[in-house]
Amino acid sequence: MNLPQPSRRHILLAGAGGLAAAALPGTAHALSAVVEPDIDGTAQWQARPPRSPVSLVGKRPTKIIVHHTVSANTSDVSRAQAHRHAHWVQDLHMDKNGWADTGYHFLVSRGGWITEGRHRSLSTLRGGSDFVLGAHTSGQNDQAIGIANEGAYHDGAQPPRAQWEVLVALCAYVCHQYGIAPSRLYGHKDFGDTLCPGVLHDKLPQLRSEVAASMG
Repeated sequence: MNLPQPSRRHILLAGAGGLAAAALPGTAHALSAVVEPDIDGTAQWQARPPRSPVSLVGKRPTKIIVHHTVSANTSDVSRAQAHRHAHWVQDLHMDKNGWADTGYHFLVSRGGWITEGRHRSLSTLRGGSDFVLGAHTSGQNDQAIGIANEGAYHDGAQPPRAQWEVLVALCAYVCHQYGIAPSRLYGHKDFGDTLCPGVLHDKLPQLRSEVAASMG
């Protein structure tokens, strides 16, 4: 019988803990801190090209701002759905909002797949010294990485476990790459009159704690 193979997403999440457990004392934190989660770049989900070249800020971000996209709380947890969601967000931002590209830097699907939002967000994250000017939070786009979660969480719905776990992994990686303290994780409503990110805002203390723990 052919058993389904685990995705790299699940291997990385499990591997961080496994590596830490096997490491010598004093090295576990460093090993767990540098794990990069599986992120599908704009080329992988075949994003539309931006209307104009994206701009780099010229410095590192100082915070992360969490959002939700107010899309359907789908039960489709596939990678293909994550790509469809990325297209839906990009179309909304470019065609309705008139923006050059997706406003968020990264999106996390309900199935726990990460997609790059605005072009060049992934390459600059890996570099760790600069980031792309986003369009996700008024007054904060030159200071913060914007991470949006697929779904609507303003009416009491809870994020699926896979989505939450990968959100933690992504935030930990962003914090590590840019030297951002986990205490500097915020919600969209901290900077504007909005319900976003819904219940995820109530869960920010837990998110900060879990990100800090995963970074050692």
